Amino acid sequence: MKKLVAYITTGYPDINFTVDLALSLAQNGVDTLELGIPFSDPVADGPVIEKANLYSLQNGFKMDHLFEASAQIAPHIDTLWMGYFNPFYHKGVEYFIDEAKKSGVNGFIIPDLPFEEAQLYKKSVESKDLALIDFIAPTDTTSRVEMITKDAKKFIYLVAYAGITGAGKSESLEEITATIRDYSTTPIYVGFGVDQHTATEKAKGVDGVIVGSAFVKILLDDSLSHTQKITKISLLAKEIKEKINT
Repeated sequence: MKKLVAYITTGYPDINFTVDLALSLAQNGVDTLELGIPFSDPVADGPVIEKANLYSLQNGFKMDHLFEASAQIAPHIDTLWMGYFNPFYHKGVEYFIDEAKKSGVNGFIIPDLPFEEAQLYKKSVESKDLALIDFIAPTDTTSRVEMITKDAKKFIYLVAYAGITGAGKSESLEEITATIRDYSTTPIYVGFGVDQHTATEKAKGVDGVIVGSAFVKILLDDSLSHTQKITKISLLAKEIKEKINT
C-alpha cells in the first residue's frame, strides 16, 4: 500500500489543536506526520504554509512547544520534524537530535540544507537511529542521483517540480523515478502540488505522496471551528489515501 505523509504547521492555532489534529490524522490514513517548525522565511513553501508559519510565530510559538507536542504525538504515528536550517544551526543539530530522541521523533526534513552540507551532520543523526531525509529534483543529473541515493534512509523526497509548495505545477516524473530506481531501493515519496485532485496521477510509479498545502488551507479557514477543521482535514487525508491506492 502506498504511503501518505502529511505536513501540518506546529502551533497554529495552538499546541493542543496540533496534537488533536495529529492524532486524528493517524486514524485517517496518514502514515507519517511532518511537524512543521514555524520559521519567518520558509523559502521552499508557498503563501499558504508561509502564512501558517507567520501566524504560529505571532501566537508565541517556542521550540519547547514543538517538543511538548511531539512527545504526545510520536507514540501514535511515525513523526518527523520539518524545518529550515536556521534553528538547527542556531541551537545546534546535536540539541535537536537529543530532543528528537526524548520525544520519540524519527528524523528531520530540512529543505534548505544542500546534500553536500548535510553530510556534515548525517553521521551524528544516523548514529541515534534517526533519518535525515534526502531530496531529489527532476533536474538532477544521473550522477547526482547516484550520489544522493547511495545512503538514503527512510524515504527519498522527490520534488515534483522546481518552485515552491502549493504551486500546482505538473512535470513528468517517469524518467527521474526510473533513474532513482536504478540506484536505490529506498522508497520514493513525491511532494509539492499533491492534493485530492492530483494525488492519483502523482502517485504513479512512486511509493507514497507528501501533502502539505492542501491540509494547511483548511487549517487557515477561520470560518471553521477547531472541531470542523480537524474533521475536514481528516476526511481529506482519508480521501487522498484512497486515491493513491486505487
